[in-house]
Amino acid sequence: MKVALVCDWLTHIGGAERVLKAIHDLYPEAPIYTSQYNPKGIDWFLNADVRTGWLQVFPASLRRFLAPLRQLYFNHLDLSEYDLIISVTGAEAKGIKKGQATHICYCHVPTQYYWQLYDGYVKNPGFGALNPLVRFFFRLLIKPLRRADYRSAQLPDYFVTISQYAQQQIKKYYHRDSTIIHPPVAVKRFASSKTSPHRQGFIITSRQVNWKRLDLAIKACLKTKQPLTLIGDGSEHSQLQKLAGDSPLITFLPTMTQSELVSHLRQAKGYLFPSCEPFGIAPVEALAAGCPVIAYGAGGALDYIQPGTNGLLFKHQTVKSLASAIETFLTTQFDERTVAKTATAFSEARFKKQFKEFIRVKTHTR
Repeated sequence: MKVALVCDWLTHIGGAERVLKAIHDLYPEAPIYTSQYNPKGIDWFLNADVRTGWLQVFPASLRRFLAPLRQLYFNHLDLSEYDLIISVTGAEAKGIKKGQATHICYCHVPTQYYWQLYDGYVKNPGFGALNPLVRFFFRLLIKPLRRADYRSAQLPDYFVTISQYAQQQIKKYYHRDSTIIHPPVAVKRFASSKTSPHRQGFIITSRQVNWKRLDLAIKACLKTKQPLTLIGDGSEHSQLQKLAGDSPLITFLPTMTQSELVSHLRQAKGYLFPSCEPFGIAPVEALAAGCPVIAYGAGGALDYIQPGTNGLLFKHQTVKSLASAIETFLTTQFDERTVAKTATAFSEARFKKQFKEFIRVKTHTR
């Protein structure tokens, strides 16, 4: 088959990019179509045939401003010359022209800033002094943007998604059925044959953006007097630093490679995951390192957190609820090897096998 891969953008490393990398491994000759590509931000595809269009002239920093233009770009991207199109998207890439090709959409979740996270985005778009202006235009445009996004979601032949939560959201907003194939996690890279008897403090490895609710983790650790290390960067970095103040309990470290993260995860007592996300690869990486997770009891975390076995869930997205879970966690015994074993179901090998079989069945029966 003549195969093409499509993604929203390739400007940094994240969960969507890890999925694309795994699919690219299956189809290394397939070109990758995207709106913007920054090889300095992600160097995984230097040997791939990455194809961009007119949106490439815009700085990657403007990505959040470009959603209407991305809709226009992908809606006019004609890939009808291919037999199989695989889009990896949580935004606009699903809207390509496919002709008679089979289009399988690996959809992380319906475009969040149009649908399930709309209220939070309007409340704090994350543009600082420009928030009032962004808020005004976003409210003005949201109805036509939603209509266009819904129309795009009717184009793929099949939807694959990452969790039960994402499956429910796709059904709710797009009225489409989907098949769950959990995303690939580099569990072998984080696993260890040795246990770590002197684990201390809590850890978060995450982009520091407002909807991740890292503020809850900082406040809860200050309240319970527990050390917390935050690894990463993002638009909320300075605000989180202000929130932590000069407390010796809170440590900020820059973004690291996976190999650098391993030692930090193996030394931490627990991983905090206070956001509601469609899946959450970082917590599964922590599990693979034998580090149990305290997660907000919603979203994709429900697919892999086994309370009392590999972590705990807290009910409400509040400081009080998270602090209570931390106190319970400190009196709970977790077996490191058992924790790590629960992550093996999300390996890269498992993903590739399941996804390849899904494609075989759908392209054979269509």
